[in-house]
Amino acid sequence: MIAYDIAKAMIDGFNRHYQLFRTESARAKHRFETSDWHGQQRAQRERIEFYDLRVREASTRLEREFKAGEQPMDVWHQVKLHYIGLLIDHHQPELAETFFNSVTTKILHRSYFQNNFIFVRPAVSTEYIENSEPTARPTYRAYYPSRDSMHDTVVKLVRDFDLRLGFEDLARDAGYVTEAMTRRLGDVKLRANFQIQVLSSLFFRNKGAYVVGKIINGFNEIPFALPILHRQPAPGQAPAGSREGIFGLADSGRLVIDAALFGEDDLLMLFSFARAYFMVDMGIPSAYVQFLRSMMPRMPRAEIYNALGLAKQGKTLFYRDFLHHLRHSTDKFRIAPGIKGMVMLVFDLPSFPYVFKVIKDFYPPPKDTTREQIKGKYLLVKQHDRVGRMADTQEYSEVAFPRDRFDDELIAEIKKFAPSQLEISDRDGDGRVEVIIKHVYIERRMIPLNIYLQEAFDMGVNEPAARAQIERAVVEYGNAIKDLVAANIFPGDMLFKNFGITRHGKVVFYDYDEIEYITDCKFRKVPTPRNEEEEMSGEIWYSVGPKDVFPETFAPFLLGNDAVREVFMKHHADLLDAAFWQRHQARIRAGHVFDVFPYDQQKRFAVMHGGASAG
Repeated sequence: MIAYDIAKAMIDGFNRHYQLFRTESARAKHRFETSDWHGQQRAQRERIEFYDLRVREASTRLEREFKAGEQPMDVWHQVKLHYIGLLIDHHQPELAETFFNSVTTKILHRSYFQNNFIFVRPAVSTEYIENSEPTARPTYRAYYPSRDSMHDTVVKLVRDFDLRLGFEDLARDAGYVTEAMTRRLGDVKLRANFQIQVLSSLFFRNKGAYVVGKIINGFNEIPFALPILHRQPAPGQAPAGSREGIFGLADSGRLVIDAALFGEDDLLMLFSFARAYFMVDMGIPSAYVQFLRSMMPRMPRAEIYNALGLAKQGKTLFYRDFLHHLRHSTDKFRIAPGIKGMVMLVFDLPSFPYVFKVIKDFYPPPKDTTREQIKGKYLLVKQHDRVGRMADTQEYSEVAFPRDRFDDELIAEIKKFAPSQLEISDRDGDGRVEVIIKHVYIERRMIPLNIYLQEAFDMGVNEPAARAQIERAVVEYGNAIKDLVAANIFPGDMLFKNFGITRHGKVVFYDYDEIEYITDCKFRKVPTPRNEEEEMSGEIWYSVGPKDVFPETFAPFLLGNDAVREVFMKHHADLLDAAFWQRHQARIRAGHVFDVFPYDQQKRFAVMHGGASAG
């Protein structure tokens, strides 16, 4: 029966995809143990491309073997039913359904997107999926310590991950963790159900490995994470001008537990949408998501799937959440508040915490770019280490919105600046007029940094609250730039309007059309004028190449406000010095891999205990 054969070929394609995805994720452990940081970065980039490759493979096979695109619709009805049958007892049914959608919509015309041929809603539950094979690893391990045995339990739960590289002093680090856990628990009585639950796989990202779990005592649950790093230099021992004394790692061949992170806020920072995806060996990803959601109930399931590297599933869940929100809201899409960009047209729905970004059809001078170049910049960010400072984006094509939910001013704006991206029609012939956006990026809404600073200016810079807000924002802005430098990213346009403030007070960059690799730039000092005419000239009198950057010229654009200038020059004056950029550029070219970890340096045991875990 051809319908069954098509369904079987499709599930085989998905199983191949997930086997490759899981194998690459599992290899992260060996790369961590052998300090293969460049290999880790390369694997993170390449894994993002796995899904589209497998979808193309499956589509090609279905067309070659079954002429799938020519099959009548009653056959496709049967294909879906057989596919559902093949998902009984499957360990990744939700991912397999999304794979089915991707392959089917690639083969069939887009008019079939919103009908019975795909999984508009999930057909198979992901609740209580278990791998019953005797050798299968459980989703999480549970430990039942007393207060007296807490230290030994911490040692055991770390050793159970079987890292093939010794710790510098695991007993010492377990003591620090035990002390932090005891302090967090306080003097409360340990209940009968007191336990520590730990997810069975380590979470790898760049140069760190993370133990992720929760402490359960009665009705209280405390999420926690333990970062495991290669031994690092003592604070303050980094080369002058770098931030490595805080975040850089030495490849010493010895491991340390660097900190103990507790509570939902710390975990939200660890799993932030502005960071690279984790590599985690998961047999049952929905069980990991459920465990993590119990620790971070404010984090949408879509973003948890994204953080685990399952971005297509994240897209599926995000779109379902979006459609659900549209059904239960009545406000209208509008032009997003803030300064309009020259390259991107941005709109939002006030009741929905995301913004929608469309590439314009033309760009005024001095912008010199193309649509494909801009898409390339967004792909670069998707594949790069975002170090907590670049917002992740979801990319969609042919997105349909109800026309009556669009403000007329917004429609006029799209018709004016991006007409090629707009279609208004009743494409299903049911009388419902839709706005169809051909290509759109969607990302978390943040408060633009220029608006955040203006709010402080409006209070009056002499007001203590205003000065505190300005200092917090400017210090964070400079830290964001330095973190991007560590990740080999030059923002290009460093104006405040291109940065936003998250709900945790972090400054995040979100305008990618001018980003470059630090190593591709040429950082220069402005030449000394040779005569009075050059010194007094209002024009640039020296030659400027296409990749030339003059850091000292940032000041006039950024530091016009005295309060901003005072804070910036106190904390980040080095950003105006070409030598700062050149030093980092040289170290990156020499092969050094920086890492910026998602917690404050004051949480590090090396800082709290006088550098005991430093080399």
